[in-house]
Amino acid sequence: MKVPGADVVLMAGAVSGTTADAGIELKLAPGWKTYWRYPGDSGVPPTLDWSGSENVARVEMEWPAPKRFADGGGGFSIGYKGAVLFPLKVELKDKDKPARLSLAFDFAVCEALCMPARADLSIALGGDAGAEGTRISAARAALPVERPLGVAEPTSVQKVELDASATPPRLVIEVKAQNPKADLFAEGPDRWALPLPQKTMLPDGAARFELPLDGIPAGTDPSGTPLTLTLVDGPKAIVTTVPVPKLPPR
Repeated sequence: MKVPGADVVLMAGAVSGTTADAGIELKLAPGWKTYWRYPGDSGVPPTLDWSGSENVARVEMEWPAPKRFADGGGGFSIGYKGAVLFPLKVELKDKDKPARLSLAFDFAVCEALCMPARADLSIALGGDAGAEGTRISAARAALPVERPLGVAEPTSVQKVELDASATPPRLVIEVKAQNPKADLFAEGPDRWALPLPQKTMLPDGAARFELPLDGIPAGTDPSGTPLTLTLVDGPKAIVTTVPVPKLPPR
């Protein structure tokens, strides 16, 4: 389906028992972008409505590693350019009945300005996966992988410390990366609007990111709250979950 600045395709992959593979592919026109699940300083994350599906219990969307973009207003957004394929994990209600995946997909596309877009898509599940199944599997294999804090790997989050002397307090996050353009994105709970971490290169392939604890709902003590850190290191990406260190009493 064509929308301004993009082609959108819903594709079906292999089915095994009550589990099916599927995917959403966006092919963005040159110079256009769309947003990640956490869009950054500006932008709108996509929303997906699967309520029109048949014999489908649940759909989980998986997110490829994003990139940081200047938004033209002095801030930065997080998302994708070119082509991106989002794998889907689909749980069927009954493996012996026909299944159909139907999606109302609302998202934003941006060139010089951003605009809302909507794609209404539908596809039957359970046929020959073919080339589309292979492409979905390849996209899933390239997704960020979970990696614990401090693990001895070339791409890893090594340390997360609190700098309580800053206003607001900030996290200092040290990482190992192989690509000098490696980037880090931080997500908190719903209603948190964390800024994008700022990077400083260190010797021996390390980097430091500073993350102000800003954009947190008023009156909230962030101590112990899990943060999801996505480290994008060239073609590799990892996800590390860490608790916010305890803030000292005011």
